[in-house]
Amino acid sequence: MAGTTETMGTGLPRGFRSAEQGWPELHRIPHPPRRLPLLGDVLGADRHRPLQDSMRFARELGPVFRRRAFGKEFVFVWGSRFVADLADESRFAKHVGLGVANLRPLAGDGLFTAYNHEPNWQLAHDVLAPGFGREAMEGYHGMMLAVTGRLTDHWDRQLAAGRTVDVPGDMTRLTLETIARTGFGHDFGSFERERPHPFVTAMVGTLSYAQQLNSVPGPLAPLLLRAAARRNAADMAYLNRTVDGLVAARRRSGGGEGDLLDRMLATAHPETGERLSAENVRKQVITFLVAGHETTSGALSFALYHLARHPEIAARARAEVDRVWGDTERPAYDRIAKLRYVRRVLDESLRLWPTAPAFAREARQDTVLAGEHPMRRGAWAMVLTPMLHREPEVWGEDAERFDPDRFTAPAVRARPPHVFKPFGTGARACIGRQFALHEATLVLGLLLRRYDLSADPGYRLTVAERLTLMPEGLRLRLERRPRRPEARTPGGADTRLHRTGATPPS
Repeated sequence: MAGTTETMGTGLPRGFRSAEQGWPELHRIPHPPRRLPLLGDVLGADRHRPLQDSMRFARELGPVFRRRAFGKEFVFVWGSRFVADLADESRFAKHVGLGVANLRPLAGDGLFTAYNHEPNWQLAHDVLAPGFGREAMEGYHGMMLAVTGRLTDHWDRQLAAGRTVDVPGDMTRLTLETIARTGFGHDFGSFERERPHPFVTAMVGTLSYAQQLNSVPGPLAPLLLRAAARRNAADMAYLNRTVDGLVAARRRSGGGEGDLLDRMLATAHPETGERLSAENVRKQVITFLVAGHETTSGALSFALYHLARHPEIAARARAEVDRVWGDTERPAYDRIAKLRYVRRVLDESLRLWPTAPAFAREARQDTVLAGEHPMRRGAWAMVLTPMLHREPEVWGEDAERFDPDRFTAPAVRARPPHVFKPFGTGARACIGRQFALHEATLVLGLLLRRYDLSADPGYRLTVAERLTLMPEGLRLRLERRPRRPEARTPGGADTRLHRTGATPPS
């Protein structure tokens, strides 16, 4: 709540802190016009698209601005000079606030939602980091190929029936199966269902509820969101039951094949010998299942939208796939990183619409942001990543234009650091970013090689917000490209699936 000054063991304040508490010269920071007493900057606000609302105000108010809603004041930052200063790990740290803090009843001290002082974050990070190293990634590669094969089987059936494909829905199926199988040896059967798996429905419900909480006055939330709160409680209970069943099945089986779940259950910290508690294992599994597929599905969906809208870019990317992979049906692990132009397509998609579109930073000590704005210890700011990625001084006056060549090696070297942040920053940046990038590059390569993609000319990009971003209502028409010859040497990894036998509750 606004006005609280609870402190933690380090002496740093935690919980929601309205900006008046941490910004001594707050009056110097601009805010929207027509501010109303008590209510704040709510005139013309869109409670269903708060991120895009804030982007609109950012364009009007500049690189540092503030908004007030229901007695709470928020500072937003997007200018690259200020974001670079916030990236200084010696003076700033991750701040768990707004929608992220609203997920703590579900994810607790999981890697994404842990407060900086909670010891399980460092313990889990140190135990799980090897699960994203090269050796582990090579082991996941075959499963990624297998899951993508199920996607293309599904798309082939849709094509044969003369139907368009539901891009966000199918990318969600793909990425959920990928993280569930590679990380936890579990099969949700997503492509055998007409409707989204109940896990996805429950997950979307909890993310949407977390965002809703930010648009309702705190004291009124129990009254105005009573029905939503009941649904959220049911959603969380379902997610917890699903994960408990998955973990219990693994314990009964005596272990898997060294995946993330095995690491959570059996690996001790290399220095302290400490292990994750049963409760924390549940939180970490939920964190990986949710965060490990929701953002990647959005990134793939936006990339496919741009490829369908720009056939010349799709043709160039497809030519690279044909050149690098040749007639190999199952590209080997080390061939994925050689798709440099496909990766640039992905990076440019993440530039325009980073699917985790904001991150918050708090001051470790009294300081002055970029030499201009004093901040007290514990003061925090929200970084608007899509605006950082559109700053004209960095990206040019055509920053709204989709152009993968912004990510050629010379162009990247010419830009200052800390201007591209789709995975957050610092020690608390996304632990699975290399997993996500490998998966997404592989999937785009396989889809480009197999299909020509086209969008409805009347479709206009609409971005849905549920803490993460997703193109809404995007359907694509497919045309099958000529089949390539079967490869004599597959080049892929073993695709055997260790099945836990866990049955998700229905």
